[in-house]
Amino acid sequence: MKTVSVKTGRPYEILIEHGILDNAGEYIRPLTKAIRAVIISDTNVSPIYSDRVKNSLEKSGFETSVFVFEAGESSKRLSTIEKMYTHLFENNITRTDIIIALGGGVTGDMAGFAAATYLRGIDFVQIPTSLLAQVDSSVGGKTAVDLPTGKNLVGAFWQPILVLIDSDTLNTLPEKFFKDGLGEVVKYGCIRSKSLFERLENENAKDFIDDIIYECVSIKRDVVERDERDTGERAILNFGHTLGHALEKLNDYTNLTHGEAVSAGSAIITRISESHGLTAIGTAQRIENLLEKYDLPTNSEFPLSDIINATRGDKKSTGKSIKFVFLKEIGECFVQKIDTADFGEFFGV
Repeated sequence: MKTVSVKTGRPYEILIEHGILDNAGEYIRPLTKAIRAVIISDTNVSPIYSDRVKNSLEKSGFETSVFVFEAGESSKRLSTIEKMYTHLFENNITRTDIIIALGGGVTGDMAGFAAATYLRGIDFVQIPTSLLAQVDSSVGGKTAVDLPTGKNLVGAFWQPILVLIDSDTLNTLPEKFFKDGLGEVVKYGCIRSKSLFERLENENAKDFIDDIIYECVSIKRDVVERDERDTGERAILNFGHTLGHALEKLNDYTNLTHGEAVSAGSAIITRISESHGLTAIGTAQRIENLLEKYDLPTNSEFPLSDIINATRGDKKSTGKSIKFVFLKEIGECFVQKIDTADFGEFFGV
């Protein structure tokens, strides 16, 4: 087992081990006095894994129920959260009980938000089953839902009490969503780990997936510990995301996955920053080559003007400017604000 300790306002551990789903209850029980547990999952993941986690929880003394919502980003709405609240109420969940987020990034975001807000906050555990959730979204305490006007615009910071990562779940992950997670993995190589980026270039990601998960969550842990509330350094984790979120919005949160959007956003923003002399020459091409190796997009069918216009409602907007993350070179990044009034000149639109 690999362990990553996260020392935030509420410290917790990330446990990485094959087959840990079947022992989830054993690891959760010592951390809580909860009588009842609610597993929140989606229609893709629940039929495969809910019973295993439920059996483990019940063996450890939890009265356990399961709430299942329709899989997909389109469910990441306040209307779904309201249905979760109803399930929690009907199953007599109190402030001392617990929520288990079992699934990918959408599940973790919504279950975490429900935990943060129901009865003004109850404990929850992240059990991520997608690569994207395992390397990124399950760690750090950001929870959120989308609005029709933009992604993750309603949310809360709410740290889990434990994260259990079982890379065996990736064996049932459709190839499209494995590649989706690699979009975030490439991001970590770009912003903080040249060695990870080079391994991704020279090896097959599936051949060292446990190392990938451990390194990505370790990088995120380090950043989150220094900036838990996202007021400074944590912004670097948004490399490729500002344009990526715009692309998701333009696609109506369908067809294009989050990781695919981040991949395209990363390539586009690096081409632009390189053209301004902010990024070492050749960096954009290396990123494009790596993304293409894993069959991830490097561009969009939407005009750049439409993409840039769609960033104006981004949650990273501060007054009349938006923070963008640029690379100096592979493994080194920085954050720079760009005034919205200067968008036309900077982006050439």
